[in-house]
Amino acid sequence: MAIQVPTVEQIRELPALLTTEVTDREIDDNGHMNVVHYLSNNIRAADILLRALGVDDNYRSERRVGLFTTEHHIAYHSELREGDSLSVHARIVDRGEKAVHMMTFLVDRGRARLSNTLEILLVHVDLDSRRSAPMPDDLALGLDELIAASGKLSWEAPVCGVMGIRR
Repeated sequence: MAIQVPTVEQIRELPALLTTEVTDREIDDNGHMNVVHYLSNNIRAADILLRALGVDDNYRSERRVGLFTTEHHIAYHSELREGDSLSVHARIVDRGEKAVHMMTFLVDRGRARLSNTLEILLVHVDLDSRRSAPMPDDLALGLDELIAASGKLSWEAPVCGVMGIRR
């Protein structure tokens, strides 16, 4: 069964966390943005969202915990070329006591089309023991609010189906 991806209009129900243009340094030998830059832009947007929830340098240094990416799935839908404008939008899909499941959506703004998606599974980790650790209440609450907002969207997150929160 094919995954039904959202339209750009649907994706725009989520705020743009990052807006930028493709530079000549990001172009590969095929004349489009290299895969590393698709990934980098998606990760930057995810980081912006998580920092807004308080997962920043102070969070890591004072609480001695952080979020580690344990798995991701990236899918490409259309290419971006030099000078193209893009935006990245993020959605928290689910969370458990120690993990977060989220997606980012990279939009080709000029052509109003989805360029790629990144599905990410993160684990909350004690930075001293290097083991998974429960999230503090304030982070859990912030994630729950975003999950509730995600549930009100007009479209389902196009998850790959092989990753997610274990129950």
